[in-house]
Amino acid sequence: MVDAVQIVISISDEEQGYDLDLFCIPKHYAADLEKVYIPHGLILDRTERLAREIMKEMGGHHIVALCVLKGGYKFFADLLDYIKALNRNSDRSIPMTVDFIRLKSYCNDQSTGEIKVIGGDDLSTLTGKVSMEKRDIIDTGKTMKTLLQLLKQYNPKMVKVASLLVKRTPRSVGYRPDFVGFEVPDKFVVGYALDYNEYFRDLNHICVISETGKEKYKA
Repeated sequence: MVDAVQIVISISDEEQGYDLDLFCIPKHYAADLEKVYIPHGLILDRTERLAREIMKEMGGHHIVALCVLKGGYKFFADLLDYIKALNRNSDRSIPMTVDFIRLKSYCNDQSTGEIKVIGGDDLSTLTGKVSMEKRDIIDTGKTMKTLLQLLKQYNPKMVKVASLLVKRTPRSVGYRPDFVGFEVPDKFVVGYALDYNEYFRDLNHICVISETGKEKYKA
């Protein structure tokens, strides 16, 4: 069976984003951001579409939905809400159980390439199961490839990966997830649970951090 080609929304390198004063931005971040890059409403609309694509490809399988913390929790929760709505209102449905794993691979605005598993449940629950990994962003792809190698130790039946963002970067190892929300330029973005040293997770929109913000919240 040939996998369907997924259409991805690609944001060009020339995209400047939207002025901050067009949106509701918390005052404590007003000087720390350059632009709103992907508004919250667009994120939700795209996430709903990904839920439909996942339902079409994986409907009928009992899957273990694995959330990659911390940055993936908002995307994970919203995506599962849309899948649950489809379960209630369509002919196909996906029985799901939920699990979590916590990873760390960033220091300030750079991916270290070293994956640290610093929390999570017993992944032996994946043995023989269909697993759907949901995470916030694929940067170089090194972290995801390392995680997939880790998961293989538990002999899952099948693993699929959904990522809200994939970054175009010369540092990429060429990894591409199965389901992608947006392809974005090589900029450091925050918000919608994406952080910079634990800040900006409480921001609804995905924004580009300013140099002032980087310096202010530098580790």
